[in-house]
Amino acid sequence: MTLPAEPSAPEITLPPRRPRTGFTLIELLVVLAVMGLVLAVFVGYKPPWSSALNLRGTASELAAGLRLARSEAIARNRPVALSLDLADHRYQIGHAPPRALPRQLSLALLTISGERRSARLGDIRFNPDGSSTGGRIVLADGARRIAVGVDWLTGRVTVADVH
Repeated sequence: MTLPAEPSAPEITLPPRRPRTGFTLIELLVVLAVMGLVLAVFVGYKPPWSSALNLRGTASELAAGLRLARSEAIARNRPVALSLDLADHRYQIGHAPPRALPRQLSLALLTISGERRSARLGDIRFNPDGSSTGGRIVLADGARRIAVGVDWLTGRVTVADVH
């Protein structure tokens, strides 16, 4: 006698497993921590201050002011002066408002005696033909010195390191 075959249990098939989407809490915390660190670095960043760049920038500013005074003298057909106040660290081109210079720099002016109004005030004057009274402004920051020179015959403005 043979035993009747047992009915087979129906086969259970599971749906295919789908990958999980989204982020875990740990992944979110790590990303937020990194973003916070990057933000803290950028907020606290301050570009390095360089006295050499400050000295060179001030010399370039004075040279540009002298060139402007020369071009105004030629364009207006009348003398224009760059006045330098050594005590208050400022300069003025013609009748324009005075402009400040950094206080940490020391200033010296060499010009003809007729353009020296006092120990602290002096001018470099440009004529309508482009010539000038000539002179030199020396800027110093400790051991570094830069001279801004003006040729009397041509009115040419130069910037050079002084050793």
